[in-house]
Amino acid sequence: MEKFKRLKNEGNDFVKMGEYEEAANKYSECMKLNTEECTVYTNRALCYLKLYKYEEAKQDCDHVLQIEDCNIKAFYRRALAYKGLQVRKKNMADI
Repeated sequence: MEKFKRLKNEGNDFVKMGEYEEAANKYSECMKLNTEECTVYTNRALCYLKLYKYEEAKQDCDHVLQIEDCNIKAFYRRALAYKGLQVRKKNMADI
């Protein structure tokens, strides 16, 4: 549990510095230790959104909503992921 907290805090620090790839990696390590902790999924979803990895963000939010079906952050970030996916699809159609 101590290692989980340390990794999560390191991930949070990377987010504060705008280092989203590094933060996502820390949250991924957290998930290996505890797959039921929703905050690391919503945090990693935020990182994926910042990295324009919308499908990955959506998947993390979907996972959270299977565990907590009323998680507001997961709903919000999944909506942002859907929006990003639609913009990407529209841009591809224009090419």
